[in-house]
Parts: sequence; C-alpha cells; structure tokens
Amino acid sequence: MALSPLLGSKGLPLAWRRPLLVLGLLVLAVLLFYRQTAVGMVTIWWRSGTFTHAFLVPPIALWLAWRRRVLVAPLTPQPLPWMAVPIAVLGLVWLFADFAAVNALTQLSLVAMLMLLVPAVLGARITREMAFPLAFLFFCVPIGEFLLPQLMDWTAHFTVLALRLSGIPVYQEGLQFIIPSGQWSVVEACSGVRYLIASLMVGTLYAYLSYHSLRRRLAFIAFALALPLVANWARAYLIVLIGHLSGNTLAVGVDHLIYGWVFFGLVMLAMFMVGARWSQPDPVLVPPASDAQGAGRASPFGGPLQLPLTVLALTVVILLPQVLGLWLRHAGGQPVPELPEIAAAPGWEAGALPEPAWSPDFEGANARLHQQFHQGGAPAVGLHLQYFRDQDYERKLVSSSNAVVAADDKQWAVVSRGAATVLLPPGAVHWRSTQTRATSLDGTQAPRMLVWHGYWLDGRIETSDWRARLLGAWQRLRGQGDDAALILVYTAQDDAAPQRLQAFLQQHWRMIDEDLRAVRAGSPRVESQPAASEPSAASAAASGNDGGASGATP
Repeated sequence: MALSPLLGSKGLPLAWRRPLLVLGLLVLAVLLFYRQTAVGMVTIWWRSGTFTHAFLVPPIALWLAWRRRVLVAPLTPQPLPWMAVPIAVLGLVWLFADFAAVNALTQLSLVAMLMLLVPAVLGARITREMAFPLAFLFFCVPIGEFLLPQLMDWTAHFTVLALRLSGIPVYQEGLQFIIPSGQWSVVEACSGVRYLIASLMVGTLYAYLSYHSLRRRLAFIAFALALPLVANWARAYLIVLIGHLSGNTLAVGVDHLIYGWVFFGLVMLAMFMVGARWSQPDPVLVPPASDAQGAGRASPFGGPLQLPLTVLALTVVILLPQVLGLWLRHAGGQPVPELPEIAAAPGWEAGALPEPAWSPDFEGANARLHQQFHQGGAPAVGLHLQYFRDQDYERKLVSSSNAVVAADDKQWAVVSRGAATVLLPPGAVHWRSTQTRATSLDGTQAPRMLVWHGYWLDGRIETSDWRARLLGAWQRLRGQGDDAALILVYTAQDDAAPQRLQAFLQQHWRMIDEDLRAVRAGSPRVESQPAASEPSAASAAASGNDGGASGATP
C-alpha cells in the first residue's frame, strides 16, 4: 500500500509536522524522566519468561496504528491542553507508588501517561481512531503473578481429583501430593500463569483483527482466558499420569517442561481454529471528511496558542512528580544498629539456637535478630526479627520474593495458610498463620512448624501486603522515613502450639515493640526486665486453607 494516504505527494502534511514532532519529544521526555520505571519494566521482560512476549507489544501497537493511517490522515491534530490534568494525577499516583516501591502501579501509571499524551497533542478524534493500538500498550506492564497462589490451588485440586477418579490413591498436603510411584510437588514455573497471560494478549489481538462485533470480541477473549486454565489443569494431570505409568522415566525434569510448551502450542492452534469459524471479513476503511477548517475550535485556547500552551502544561506536569520526589526524599537514614536481644520474661528461658537454625525466606534487611525461648518442658518458641530502612525496589520488606517458605524451598513446604488473633496491650492484633512441614516422602512423620508473622510499622502490625505498602509510602511522604520490621514467631506444630505462641507474644510484646521503636528513633534501649502481661482469655485461632498448586513436577 502506498504512503500517499498519509504523506501525500509532498510528504507529511503541514498540519501534522509540528504535533508529531512535539509528541515524539514528549514521549522521549517521559521515558527519560521516568527511566527507572521504564528500565525496570524492560528488565522484567528480559529476565522473566512469563513476560518475554512484552517485547512484541510496542511494535505490534505501532503496526496496528499504521493499519489505521487512512482514517487519521485527513484529520487535523487539535491539541487539548486540559489533558494535562489527568496526566498530572497519574504523575502523583506514580510518585506515591514509587515511595511504596510497587512496581506494577508505577508501570501502569507510566504507560497510561504515555497513552494520554496522544489525545493531549493530537486531539480526541484521532485518539478515538487509535483507541485499540493505544490500549494494547497495557500489555507492556508485567503484571499477573499475583494470581499464582490461586492458579496453583486450582490446578493442584484438579490434578488430585483427576488422579483419584483414575483409580490412583493420592495423599495431598498443600502443594505436595504422594502417589504410589513417588512424591510430586507443584512449582511456580508450572502454575499456568505464563499460558494465561500470553493467551490473553494473543487472544485479545486475534479478537480485534478477526471480529468487528463487540459481543464476539468479548466472547473470544473470555474463551482465550478459560482455555489455558483448563488446558493447564489437564497438562498437570497428564504429566503426573505419564510419570506414574512410565515408572517416572517420562515427563519428569526437562521433559515435563518441553511437553508443557508443546501442549500449550497445540492449545493455541486449536483456539485459533475454533475462532476462525466465526471470523468476520475486514471492513472497508473509508477516510473521513477533512476537518482542517475545524482546527483550533476544540479548545477555548484555540489558534496558534493551542499547541504551545499544551506543551507548556505537559512539561510542567511531567516534571512535577520528579521535583516533588526530590523534595520529599531524604539523602538517607542513619545506619541501623544491631538489634538488641530480647530478655526472657518470667517463666521463660532464652536458649541457644540449633544448628542449622531454620529462618524465613526474607532478604534485604538492614539488621536481624534470631532467638529461641523455652518454657518448662514444652517445645521451644523461635523469634525472628528483621529491620528494614531506606527501602527500594531491590530491597524491601513487602516483596513477592519474601515469604515464610519460598516456593522452590527444597527443605520445607507450606501445608496451609490462615490467620491468628492475639490480645496484646494495644488490643486485638492479627497475624498471618502458616503451617509448614519438612519435605519428605513420609509426609505424615515429617517435622512440622506453626509460624505467625506480621509487618511492624511504627508500633502497628499489618498483615496485608497492600496496606503495609501504602502505610509505608504515606510515612515517607510525611517525612517520617520508611522504617519497618518483620516480626515472626514459630514453634513445633502440636495441639498446644497456638496457645504457646500466644503466651510468648503476650509476655514479650512490650519489649519487642519498645526495642523496635528505639531503633526507629535512633535512641538506645534502657535495659529493664520486661513486665509479664496477664494471660488473656482470648484464644489465638490458627486456621487456614491448604495452599494450592498448579503444574506438577516431581
């Protein structure tokens, strides 16, 4: 197809030259001033196989826009200076998310800012014609891994159910299950999230190119979401079944990954074959009537001032979050001293840690403290504190990589997760509860632990990742720093484990909280014996549902 529909016989129309140049410069300016977010996004594409497909999104979006050039060539760009307002709001959202170190929100804000530059510089009518190519850019944002626990849970339950219906006895605990031929576990790489995200992007693109009815497009996108879910459940079941029937000589190790991707390719082919049966022919693109005479009438600031005013407003709102960020940020906090040891309360005795001592999979802390306490002949209670200051994207308390037990941990596995409530001096305090066991073929006899943990922020315990992040960001915006700590207690799992952890927290909480407050304030702790709080009638309920898993690997 010739370039004449857009460029004409003498090149780019005069009405398009300055707006396109301005748009390009503004896009470069946003990418420059928000380069940390942009580079972080591309880094995730590069290192994570789940989001490698995002490298294709920008060129596909450009190709989609080029396909519609005949519809926008006759139109005249009409800048909208008032679009600086939503871009400014997005900039402030980016700033708040940056203080909270929430990658997904900063990246969504950046992509949305880039998208809104188009209506701001070229106008609403042109943007309407380019709505889908612009919206397609959201697939650049590497988001979706928060679905991992739920996807893994669904697939694990389906795999176990299918095996039982096949006549194979199964013993399941969390992400692990045992069949007569051996033990299998479900890992993140086989969760199906890669299939789901890739299928959503490809299915959305296919629906846009193949259908023109909104109902058909939405129906196919829903189909593209449901198919990989069911296919991944079937894949996990078939891999375990093949491994079982072959005596664990097939569909194990690398084989199972290869089978998985081949299976996914066949599923995608089937999806396109089904979708092609209801495809609609490409519509004839009819160029709209030229609106050259309407240029400048879309804004009260029309005429020659419209584009310069837009550029000025956009320049201010692009720079505003950066200037505010420099003003609100401090050069850095004071170094975190070594955390003082917690003195044993009356009736308790501090003991030596075993070798090797278990510890949670949290990284990046400025200071750590790990102690163990005994009360009579009962199993020991372990206390683990980690203190964080000057957090950033690579080193922060609340992170998807920080967990009580990592998904790829070879020694411990999560059995179930839930919540616990303990009445402490501030009132009822909620904790996350995790039941774990050592990985072993003999799942019934493996050592087990009950673990409670929470995020400490200036004396307040949070169990929600999002609330902890938002509260930390709010503290930084108020100039109070971002100090936070992990408080984790654990003990051997038995019938009295919840009461044992409850008693320990009630009698040691005041000392723990005072020590963390002293570290935050930068003042030394005055040594004193902790006051034992009165036992409370409130029980610490440790209840939770078994964690699930998707995609099984031996």
